Amino acid sequence: MAYYIDTEENTEDSDELYEHHRIVVDKGQALLRLDKFLMDRLPNVTRNKLQCAIRSESVQVNQKPVKVSYKVKPQDVITITLAEPPRDTDVVPQDIPLDIIYEDEELLLVNKEAGMVVHPAYNNWTGTLVNALTYYLRNLPTSRNGEGRPGLVHRIDKDTSGLLVIAKTDYSMAYLAKQFFDHTIERTYYALVWGVPKQEEGTIVGHIGRSVKDRKVMAVYSDGSYGKYAVTHYRVLRRFKYVSLVQCNLETGRTHQIRAHMKHIGHPLFSDATYGGDKILSGSPTGTYKAFVENALKLMPRQALHAKSLGFKHPATRQHIQFDSELPEDFAAVLAKWELYEGQ
Repeated sequence: MAYYIDTEENTEDSDELYEHHRIVVDKGQALLRLDKFLMDRLPNVTRNKLQCAIRSESVQVNQKPVKVSYKVKPQDVITITLAEPPRDTDVVPQDIPLDIIYEDEELLLVNKEAGMVVHPAYNNWTGTLVNALTYYLRNLPTSRNGEGRPGLVHRIDKDTSGLLVIAKTDYSMAYLAKQFFDHTIERTYYALVWGVPKQEEGTIVGHIGRSVKDRKVMAVYSDGSYGKYAVTHYRVLRRFKYVSLVQCNLETGRTHQIRAHMKHIGHPLFSDATYGGDKILSGSPTGTYKAFVENALKLMPRQALHAKSLGFKHPATRQHIQFDSELPEDFAAVLAKWELYEGQ
């Protein structure tokens, strides 16, 4: 039977981990139960995972949620949002302490420390958050032991601290992945940036893609000629003489989004070596001020970025829940240092 399927994976250049499919059913399609229809068209997806996705409204027919028993009809347009399948295998479970701030039967919230890689990759096959989660979740009835990405539906950079939500069931993974796809997850970050933005608040819109000069760096393409659509809303919380504390809210979740967007508007993150923030960018680089900044950079030798809060609908209750975290010691210490310098 012929049909059209369009697939998009939000992985390499995104912090959101999902795959999205769009299927237009052929005119000659006979009536067939939805889960059976999709089983034949989505490789490596179990029937249980599909049924969970349908129940969580991550599968829609003609832009409306349907029941598992729905019979597919000719010319139906089916959209499916699933947590992106793991790419790697043989993850080593490791008993690594986790800062879990909330947990129930469906999910858990982890406050990741700076320096911890989220997902195993080249040069970081052990000691990652996934290694720790594989061990921690090993006794679940639906254990993901040995899979490449247990329960993850999003991620943050190695040297960014803060909150991550982890799904414990297939249903929760599908339900959370749909919220990330719909951009209804509330994500608030605190960033210390160089300089003082002219506006108290604003919105940065610019496609983000890997730089043609350096694949490790993400660049902003304002004309939309390259990269993926990205939107960051920001608000200045505290102005110092040479740096500012800024709150950033993500509408999309591209790799290095805040880091790239803030540099694009002339305010790289403090101590962000990848984007040029590990040197004096505001004020004269001489005398006691130079020594002060060098000490501050040593105090926080990573980008000054913290994923402070997360808000979303709970998979089971479907009620909105909100979680917040304190700034880590290095971030708080650098802020205190700038406050002290301001008062001198």
